[in-house]
Amino acid sequence: MTGSKQKITLVSILSIWLLGGILLFTASNAYAQTQPKKSDLYSQLQLFNEVLIKLKQTYVTDLSDEEIIKAAIVGMLGATDPHTNFFTPDDFADFTTSTKGEFGGLGIQIDKKGDYITVVSPIEGTPAYRLGIASGDRIIKVNGESVVGLTTDEAIKKMRGEVGSKVIITIARPGVSKPLDFDIVRAIIKIHSVPYSFVLDNGVGYIRISQFSENTSTELRSALADLEAKGITGLIMDLRFNPGGLLDQAIDTVNEFVGANKLVVETKGRVENTNRQYYTKYNTKERTYPIVILVNEASASASEIFAGSLQDFDKGLVVGRPTFGKGSVQQLFPLSNGNGIKITTSYYYIQSGRCIHKAINDKILKGESVSETDIKTAEKKSHEDIYYTVNKRKVYGGGGITPDLAFDSDLLTSFGAELRRKNVFFDFAVDYAIKNKDSITKTMTIDDKTMKSFLDYAKEKEIKFTPADVDSASAYIKNTIKSELVGKAFGEIEAYKISLNQDKQLTKAIELFDKYKTMDAMFKYAISQQPK
Repeated sequence: MTGSKQKITLVSILSIWLLGGILLFTASNAYAQTQPKKSDLYSQLQLFNEVLIKLKQTYVTDLSDEEIIKAAIVGMLGATDPHTNFFTPDDFADFTTSTKGEFGGLGIQIDKKGDYITVVSPIEGTPAYRLGIASGDRIIKVNGESVVGLTTDEAIKKMRGEVGSKVIITIARPGVSKPLDFDIVRAIIKIHSVPYSFVLDNGVGYIRISQFSENTSTELRSALADLEAKGITGLIMDLRFNPGGLLDQAIDTVNEFVGANKLVVETKGRVENTNRQYYTKYNTKERTYPIVILVNEASASASEIFAGSLQDFDKGLVVGRPTFGKGSVQQLFPLSNGNGIKITTSYYYIQSGRCIHKAINDKILKGESVSETDIKTAEKKSHEDIYYTVNKRKVYGGGGITPDLAFDSDLLTSFGAELRRKNVFFDFAVDYAIKNKDSITKTMTIDDKTMKSFLDYAKEKEIKFTPADVDSASAYIKNTIKSELVGKAFGEIEAYKISLNQDKQLTKAIELFDKYKTMDAMFKYAISQQPK
């Protein structure tokens, strides 16, 4: 028997074995449960087996067993939703790392700018920070191997490794003629899900939650304790662009504001063991100051559970734009040979009874055709499903979290967007800081001379603009230049504070605290603004 025939025979035997196992499972289930219609799974698997054998026997070139089976798996999952995914061993390891909140790395935030992997910011206290790697440095080699032209993900894979192992990073630094080699020992790098926490000028605390990882509730408690020790009169929690993360962390962060033994969320699915209720566990201090939660169209999953739960328990006013509506639950299953699969098993329902999943988004994420009319119809329906908070305030279901107050964000002008797209702000700040380091202060202003230098720099980058373009984006340009320069000299947090000066949604949220001193007063105002 030839090797090719042996392979085909083996595939057939495996397929028949798989069929037998599935049929036995199906038969036992059919015996135990009343099913309105028996599945035609056997004939469909037989068809799959026939296609596989014919393909292996007659295709013009020799096919990789691994590749065609993987393609079949991916195709099969394509009949489900966009959140049910197959992972190769590397992808599965990367995915689980992203939710654990730590990894063996160097401690730098990077982005691809042109062909170069560029350091956006070193993370304080990490190996890269201690060795003096700086914002604007271009990483050209890792362990002597060029990374010019690689994607960010490809470069990250080369730089990450076992904790305690060494890696040599070669840097091209603006203003330095020769490349610089850095011998760095990899360490555990914690991914901070609460990257920013500080007191605003009006005495209100500000906390940014960027994701829900293993450390979120711990980081939140620490941030709250620090801000409350400083005597904050209110709190803004910014969950915009938060894609979600771990369910238990969302529940524990809700716990901080609602106390123990409160039902936060239920999961309901087709299989009985996916139907679960999740309660808070810990007694916490009563917080009497007003709280505002900022959300937008990119707030999803766990961030929607958090925002919707504080809304349901009347512990915070949700403002901004309706959230994404990712209310499905996925379960991770390890597979053979290091592979894995993530399967949608149920939907989230928060305390008021609202399901936060917006079904139309599944179609959009899968690239299916969705018209503006379809989107508007879905939005309209979301306001037809009425629910109530614990204090009987009216809230809306139908997918996503509808804010108590709708605040639009400023739209970038096309000129401003082009400047950002081509990294002009970042590159200009790197060059400027080399020549004018001593002149950068936290209170600096961007004068006409600096503005002219920036616009000349933009022209060198072949960006075309008119005087009207400059006028319409002037405030944004000056604020962004200042943010980038201050960041180079004083760190990312100071840069972030300055960037918020041009944040229309945040400005409107801050104004609420100037007008209304209690949570009840904010709720009454929000109710008065709802359509009659």
